[in-house]
Amino acid sequence: MATVTLICLTALVALLLYCVISLRARYPRPLPPGPKPWPIIGNLSHLGTKPHHSLAALARTYGPLMHLRLGFVHVVVAASAATAAQFLKIHDANFSSRPPNSGAKHIAYNYQDLVFAPYGPRWRMLRKICSVHLFSAKALDDFRHVRQEEVGILTRALQSAGQTSVNLGQLLNVCTTNALGRVMLGRRVFGDGTGGVDDKADEFKQMVVELMVLAGVFNIGDFIPALEWLDLQGVAASMKKLHARFDAFLNGIIEEHNVNGGRGGDGGAQKHADLLSTLISLKDNVDGEGGKLSDTEIKALLLDLFTAGTDTSSSTVEWAIAELLRHPKILARVQLELDAVVGPGRPVTEADLPHLTFLQAVVKETFRLHPSTPLSLPRMAAEDCEINGYFIPKGSTLLVNVWAIARDPDMWSEPLAFRPERFLPGGEKPNADVKGNDFEVIPFGAGRRICAGMSLGLRMVQLLTATLLHAFNWDLPEGQMAEKLDMEEAYGLTLQRAAPLMVHPRPRLAPNVYMA
Repeated sequence: MATVTLICLTALVALLLYCVISLRARYPRPLPPGPKPWPIIGNLSHLGTKPHHSLAALARTYGPLMHLRLGFVHVVVAASAATAAQFLKIHDANFSSRPPNSGAKHIAYNYQDLVFAPYGPRWRMLRKICSVHLFSAKALDDFRHVRQEEVGILTRALQSAGQTSVNLGQLLNVCTTNALGRVMLGRRVFGDGTGGVDDKADEFKQMVVELMVLAGVFNIGDFIPALEWLDLQGVAASMKKLHARFDAFLNGIIEEHNVNGGRGGDGGAQKHADLLSTLISLKDNVDGEGGKLSDTEIKALLLDLFTAGTDTSSSTVEWAIAELLRHPKILARVQLELDAVVGPGRPVTEADLPHLTFLQAVVKETFRLHPSTPLSLPRMAAEDCEINGYFIPKGSTLLVNVWAIARDPDMWSEPLAFRPERFLPGGEKPNADVKGNDFEVIPFGAGRRICAGMSLGLRMVQLLTATLLHAFNWDLPEGQMAEKLDMEEAYGLTLQRAAPLMVHPRPRLAPNVYMA
């Protein structure tokens, strides 16, 4: 009885606060247009099960700059390239911090990671560490052999599949995780290097997917603070449990690293120092205004890299193979280019990638139709500002609908069609890149908070896609037709396939090539 009374009082207080805020709200210029909000919950009911779809549909009614009220929070949505550029280029400095959210609080070590850290000295310190020691051109070249070795392990595993269909996304996730693990920790995270998958790989994949699902939930407590303690959707409780699992995983990694003296699972044969060894050495020696690096920040940084740097790449490659299965003429054209540039006598290497023009166009088109983060991670206005004649209040949350922008019929011809040639000379967007300069296709975001691992992600996606298409032909399980392949999206922060891609790989090269 006491609990019911407390809930009623909380709801009453929330209603009174909503009324007071609504009555006091007076702005010097109009807010952007948008659907009328409900009392207290605002427009939360408009988001649906796939918010990037729902917001794209609303933008067709209210325009490319739209205002929503989620609980007590102002939210602005950019759904066109020009509008996104206003926020992420012209007003980028004003939108460089993240709004408060339960994911950062309960999973990401209370905002001590790189992704959700407030914009300022600590964030710049973490960004610099990643830029210098992990994502610089030199660092990427130093660990090129690691990526190529792990892709080679994947191809041998696929070659040995025989007549069995495989879950391609799972194998890709193991490959990307092990490649990143060897750079970060000096050892593989899963398997023994023979291509076999241990049980921990399945659990890790499930943990990452669960994180992305939870992070994609619009948690009522984030938008109506008076109701946060109730955890009405059970999101906070699930996040705390998931954080405990990730924390145990990371503690185990660090403890094993310390026991091995930083030698990792490669027996000390690693050519360059792994990131964790570097981070530990920097704990008391970080230059600049950010201060010392704490143990918690090290774990938070590892969490970011393992979650954002693995499943996004593997899912993008999975989408690419699915699209090519549905478009056999495009698949044949890619393989023709690969045979001409690489030839049948050796595997693809990263040195080949700049010469694979059509393959690069295929990857760009995959990023366009299936961006790994369809709704950008939220940003927050540090000060009042004006965008396209509309008033954006201080504290407003910004969402960029990357998925909608990449399917804008005013920007793309046949926007729903998979047409890589649009990125080739003579196509509609021959000079467009995906590195945050061309706002019509920004799968990694843009501006100060652009994805720190963009360069690594591009290399890994291109190398994996090229290798899979060069080394294998692909069949669907018996009874499935390519033209009817399920392309439904799953709910979450990242763009997962609703149904895993089950395929049967058929080697198309001589057996000795897979041993290279």
